[in-house]
Amino acid sequence: MSAKTVVNAALLAGAVASLLSSVANAAPLTNAEVSAATAAHKEKCYGVALKGQNDCAAGPGTTCQGTSSVDFQGNSWKFVQGGTCTSISVPGGGHGSLTPMKS
Repeated sequence: MSAKTVVNAALLAGAVASLLSSVANAAPLTNAEVSAATAAHKEKCYGVALKGQNDCAAGPGTTCQGTSSVDFQGNSWKFVQGGTCTSISVPGGGHGSLTPMKS
């Protein structure tokens, strides 16, 4: 096998592994996860998640957990401690919201 073939095979294997990892992490929250968050007095807070760190879908561009495409995407949410969402400051002078926002 040439060095080029080995490198190409390694790159392909890495890409496949990355894809499989993304698919595994990009799943909707289970009922148990939602129940646990609710029991821990968490609330959905829109516009505070970093890219790829949202907790679940909230509209176009967010099909499931971990799929937000930009930091602080207004239609993606993350669980935060209850009662704190609207006091969370984000760059640009905005705050978290209990309802979806325009990005």
